[in-house]
Amino acid sequence: MGKRQVLQRRGRGGSVFKSPSWRRLGKVGYSQITEEERSGSVEFTVQEILHESGRAAPVMAVKSQSGARVLMIAPEGCFVGQKVYFGSKAPVNVGNVLPLSSVPEGTMVCNIEGRPNDGGRYVRSAGGYATVVSHTPDGVLCQFPSGGIKTFPEECRATVGIVASGGIVEKPVLKAGSNYHKYRARSVKYPRVRGKAMSPYAHPHGGGAHPKGGRPVARNAPPGQKVGIIASRRTGRTKK
Repeated sequence: MGKRQVLQRRGRGGSVFKSPSWRRLGKVGYSQITEEERSGSVEFTVQEILHESGRAAPVMAVKSQSGARVLMIAPEGCFVGQKVYFGSKAPVNVGNVLPLSSVPEGTMVCNIEGRPNDGGRYVRSAGGYATVVSHTPDGVLCQFPSGGIKTFPEECRATVGIVASGGIVEKPVLKAGSNYHKYRARSVKYPRVRGKAMSPYAHPHGGGAHPKGGRPVARNAPPGQKVGIIASRRTGRTKK
């Protein structure tokens, strides 16, 4: 028998691939919307700015006058003691949370909800932002840094501003140990060896006197064989 591949080991589970959820601060996202937010705005105060293991962007804890505490992605420029507002009548300032229908075109936003009241699903990584392009009858168009444009329902909420800690990707990784701990916090196995660098017993791409790529694999192949070019339409150089 050959060695189990990383994909098979991840599916089986275990301590290497178990997500360290006990290190997390809690659910990071918006709370359930209230009637006060729908018709006006609710004032929150930034209590503290926290670091969460496995997340590059900082998290800020905000608290309302009624005592409700929310963990949300911290935009760049927020500080402890700042007043932020949730609701349709909130001003368009950095840190405030508004429905996309109330956000003017050209505004940079982050932590966008995919569906109304889901807490935020898009643009949550450090330094990320999306730009509100236009308001249409079908919804609000937002452009991502990749250039792609997605339509969101008008009721979806978003935070005004850019996600903080954008320069973290510029910090060099000077040794493999730093990479190991970075991926360990995200429950990702590191290092990951290429299949064609292995022996034949360990991987379908392994073996041979010279390194070569894989070959097309059927879509209904078993998991141990389903690696490389899966159900490719064609391979090789195109004919002119």
